[in-house]
Amino acid sequence: MNPKVSIIIPVYNAERYLLPCIESLLKQTLIECEFIFVNDGSKDNSRQIIERIIPNEPRMKLINQANQGVSMARNVGIAEATGEYIGFVDADDTVEADMFERLYLAAIVDRCDAVISNFESELGEHKVVTTYPFEQNVRLELAFIQQQLLPQFLATDYLNSVWNKLYRAQIIKENGIIFPEKVALGEDGQFNILFFSEAKSMKYIDFTGYHYREVMGSATRNVLEQDYFRQALEVFKLDPPPVYKQIMPPHRIHELKSIRLLASTISYIYTYFKPNSGVSFWKRYRYVKRMISNSSVREALPIFCQERYGTLGRYEKLIVNLIKAKLTVGLLGATTYIRFRNRSY
Repeated sequence: MNPKVSIIIPVYNAERYLLPCIESLLKQTLIECEFIFVNDGSKDNSRQIIERIIPNEPRMKLINQANQGVSMARNVGIAEATGEYIGFVDADDTVEADMFERLYLAAIVDRCDAVISNFESELGEHKVVTTYPFEQNVRLELAFIQQQLLPQFLATDYLNSVWNKLYRAQIIKENGIIFPEKVALGEDGQFNILFFSEAKSMKYIDFTGYHYREVMGSATRNVLEQDYFRQALEVFKLDPPPVYKQIMPPHRIHELKSIRLLASTISYIYTYFKPNSGVSFWKRYRYVKRMISNSSVREALPIFCQERYGTLGRYEKLIVNLIKAKLTVGLLGATTYIRFRNRSY
């Protein structure tokens, strides 16, 4: 079988949700798929679950490696992929049975380099569908990618995910596009920037076939241990691919990156002030205080306000004003209020 789509699934300690993920993949109505599972040094029964199924399913492949992180696992899968297009699925998520047939047919009918679809996020009992304000079901050309899509990757992270997209494998392999290694934040966004810097066409379909499960855990502990804010600063300071200098002036690149840094900072403030038994309150408080005093944040603040302040809701405006005034205790009060309000709703 010559696969039309190669689907890469990095696996690390995913035994709790892995079987539903596998079952949803094996139900794909697009028969010409290969499913490349990269076991990234799992210490649970993830490997054994896959090995029990593989003998009866020739479309599945398993690669075992020592733990190196999700980027390395995906890169190993890319090297192994033989399909015309490449897709990604996380091991604790599921997909609709027609997910990859819908995306593949959308791609080949207009010979598109990529297809973007919606996805559903699930956290506990809450489900939210992410959609995009793009023209639907038409081939969008290079001008759209350069004028609309690439700037969004600099300014926001709402397009970052790779698992609601299908990518032409030839572009990935001929240009050596891989996920950045040893990066715990923004690896999907960096991959997308590199890919769409080379892509000439794309399509958006209003279809929700991917179900993302946000696994409950110690989010605050993770962001402090990984120091996501420091990594957000590193992303802020990175030079984007050369194509950006061809499509916009340097000051606009800086403005878009500043908008993203402030948006990330606002998000982290809420996360850090969320109660967590594994991280002391004062450690989280001091982290937020250092974050809002950071020189890059202070520099980005007026740019963010000029571009986005008028579009913010009352809560976000309050947070921005408290960051301006460096009122950490005020931020604590505001995030506590909004958390209890959301809980009551």
